Amino acid sequence: MTPKARRKKHLYQRIFSGRRLLRIAVILVAALSLTPVLYLIVRASESAPQIITLLTRPRTLQVLANSVLLTVLVTASATIVGCALAWLTMRTDLPGRRYWSAITCLPLVLPSYVGAFALLAALGPNGMLQGMLAPLGVTRLPSIYGLPGAWLALTLFTYPYVQLSVRAGLRGLDPALEDAARCLGLTRLQVFRQIVLPHLRPAIGAGALLVALYTLSDFGAVSLLQYNVFTREIYVQYSATLDRSAAAILALKLVALTGMIILIENWTRSHRPQYRAGTGTARAQTRIRLGNWHVPALVLCTMVTLLGLGIPVLVTMFWWVRGLHADSVIGAQTRILLHSMSASALAALSCVLAALPVVIQSVRYPGKLSRLAEKAAYAGHALPGIVVALALVFLGARYLPFLYQSLFMLVAAYTILFLPLALGALRTVMLKLNPRTEEAARMLGHTPANVFFHVTLPQLRPGMLTGMALVFLTCMKELPATLLLGPTGFETLATRIWSATEEAFFAMAAAPALILMLAAAISLWILLHHEQDQLPT
Repeated sequence: MTPKARRKKHLYQRIFSGRRLLRIAVILVAALSLTPVLYLIVRASESAPQIITLLTRPRTLQVLANSVLLTVLVTASATIVGCALAWLTMRTDLPGRRYWSAITCLPLVLPSYVGAFALLAALGPNGMLQGMLAPLGVTRLPSIYGLPGAWLALTLFTYPYVQLSVRAGLRGLDPALEDAARCLGLTRLQVFRQIVLPHLRPAIGAGALLVALYTLSDFGAVSLLQYNVFTREIYVQYSATLDRSAAAILALKLVALTGMIILIENWTRSHRPQYRAGTGTARAQTRIRLGNWHVPALVLCTMVTLLGLGIPVLVTMFWWVRGLHADSVIGAQTRILLHSMSASALAALSCVLAALPVVIQSVRYPGKLSRLAEKAAYAGHALPGIVVALALVFLGARYLPFLYQSLFMLVAAYTILFLPLALGALRTVMLKLNPRTEEAARMLGHTPANVFFHVTLPQLRPGMLTGMALVFLTCMKELPATLLLGPTGFETLATRIWSATEEAFFAMAAAPALILMLAAAISLWILLHHEQDQLPT
C-alpha cells in the first residue's frame, strides 16, 4: 500500500471511528429537532414588511384574545377539578376511593378530538340529548359550538394532568408537618393554606403548565367545535388561502406565546427547599372524614367520569352500531388502520434510532454537546404539532420537492414531536447499565461496534420496546401533522374521525374512534404495567 493510500485509509478511520460517528449522529438529531423553529424564523423574516400589519390586524388580535381566554379558562377549571379529585381520592374516606382514583384518570388517554366528536354527537344540534327531549317539547338546546364547547371538551380531557401531579405531591407530603401545625393551635383551614398548599404549589404548577401547553397546541377539538384560535387559524391560512408567509408568522406568534407561558410558570414557581431536615420513617397519612360531604363528593366524581369517559364511550358505541349496516363504512377501516399502523410503526423505529446516539452520548460522554442535543429534542416536543408540520411543509415545498407530501416527511414530523418519549425510556435503562461490562468486552479485544451490538444493545432492548410502544400509540392519535403532511389519499384513523365529524357523519367516525380508544387503553396499560420498571422521565 502506498503512503498516500495509507494516509487516506487512516483519515477514513478517524472520520468514521465510533466516537466521531456518535457525535455526527447527535448533531444531526439536534439539527432535525431545531428545524421547525429555525425555518419559521427564516420564512417569517422573508416577509418582514408584512409582520407588523399581520400581527396588528383585528382578526389576528381576536385570535390572540381567543387563545389566551381559552387557555386561562381551561387551565383554571382543569386545575380546580384535578386538585379536588386528587384530594378526595388521596386524603379522604371517599366511598370507593380506589375505584375513583383509577377511573377518573382515564379521560387523559382519549384524544381531544374523539371527546369533541362525542360531545357533538350527544349535546350538539340534532344530537342524542335533543332527540330524547323532543317528546317533551324541547326543539333546540343551547349551542355547544364556540367557546363553551371548546372549554368543556378541553377541561374534561386535561384535568388528569393536574390530578396525577397533585396526587404525587400529596403522596410525598409528610403528615407530621400538619400534626405539628395543629398542635400549635392552627385550624384545619389554616393548616391547608399555610402548610399543605405551599408544599403542593410545585405540583399544581407543573400540572397547570401541561394543561396550558396542551390547550394552546390543540387543533382537533377547537376545529370540530368551531372556535377560532391560533392552531385553527394557521391551518386555515395554509389550506384555504395558501398564504404560507402569514401562516409562518402566526406560527411564530404561537411559539412565542408558548414560551411566555413557560417563563411565567418558572417565574411563579416556588424555589424554597421542601426536603426534610432529617431522615426517619414517614407514617401513613390520616384520612379526613367527609361526613355529610360524601354525597357532593360522589356527585362530583360521577359527573366528571360520566362527561369525560361515559359519554365518549357510549356515544361512540351507539354510532358504531348504527353504522354496522353500511358496508362501505366498515370495509374502509382496514385500509385506514393499515395507514395509521404503518406510519406509526415507522415513526416509532425512527424515534428509537434517533434517541440511541443522544442517550449514549449524554450518559457515557456527558458534555455541552449532549446537553444541547437533549434540550433541542425537548424543544421540538414542546412545539404544537401544527407548527412542526407547517415548517416541514415549507421546507419540503421549497428545498426538497421530491419529498413533499411523502411518507418520509410525515415520519420526520412524528420524530420531531415524539422523540422525547423514546429518549426517556432509553435513558432510564441506560443509566442502569454498568459501563464496566463494556470496558471488559473492549479489554477482551472486541471492537466498539461489536461491544455495542452484542453487549449494550441487548441490555437496552426493554427501553427500546417501551419507547417504541409509547411513540407508536401517540402517533396513532396525532392529527394536525397528519393533515398537513400526509401523502395524497393517505387517510388515517385521526384524519378520518376529523373529516367525518366536520361533515356530521358520526357513523363514519365511530369505528376509527373506537379503535383509537382501544389503542389509548393499551397505552395506559403499558404505563401502569411498567410503572415500577422503566417509565420515560
